[in-house]
Amino acid sequence: MARIKLTLEYDGTAYVGWQLQPNGVSVQAVVEQALAQLVGSAVRVNSSGRTDAGVHALGMVCHFDTQRSLPLTAWREGVNRFLPEDVVVREAVEVAKDFHARYSANGKRYRYSILRSAVRSPLLSRTSWLVRHPLDLELMRRAAGAFVGEHDFSAFRTVGCAAATTTREIFSLELREQGALLQIDVCGSGFLKNMVRMMVGTLVEVGRGKRNLVDVEKMLSGQQVDTPALTAPAAGLCLVEVWY
Repeated sequence: MARIKLTLEYDGTAYVGWQLQPNGVSVQAVVEQALAQLVGSAVRVNSSGRTDAGVHALGMVCHFDTQRSLPLTAWREGVNRFLPEDVVVREAVEVAKDFHARYSANGKRYRYSILRSAVRSPLLSRTSWLVRHPLDLELMRRAAGAFVGEHDFSAFRTVGCAAATTTREIFSLELREQGALLQIDVCGSGFLKNMVRMMVGTLVEVGRGKRNLVDVEKMLSGQQVDTPALTAPAAGLCLVEVWY
């Protein structure tokens, strides 16, 4: 019995998210179907986490156990042959039997892309959030610094989050400009449901002058604020990597 780790890239626009759901097609479903077609029997994969509907990935990690002996290139190319165009296996490696895509992870990096423009972009609409209002990046960077460290992120999760604890550690939060694109990279130990999108939404509110730094600090200390965190659209979010 071998344990195989896959690293996946996908455009999440057409999917209800990573996890199997009864209300639509998930990324997990098409990956498991492709594996089943390759090996001739059902395969269940375990992932490093979940991405929500419309969220993308450059480095989603999952693993599965198999009795089938194939070259690693065959696991990659063979699975890709049965996957749709918007999902691909970038790498397949054999790992130790005690490796677990979720429980062995030490952290994750997400990237959120904001298009600052008065005009929409058909080429970027699936992978960014169009913000037409001017943003004060200096204020946003100051607010970003407040997120770094270990905090109670209960104000940055949505209904349905099943996490046992809301304490998470953010290792870094960086804002980078690439022309009209503003990329926000967030590295952390783990994330609650919609946590990154709500962090980004809050930073955009700060950049627009609709929320101040004191508000952010209150939210991170469990105090009540007048308005809840804004949840940024799913299209701008991408899981870049998981490290072990």
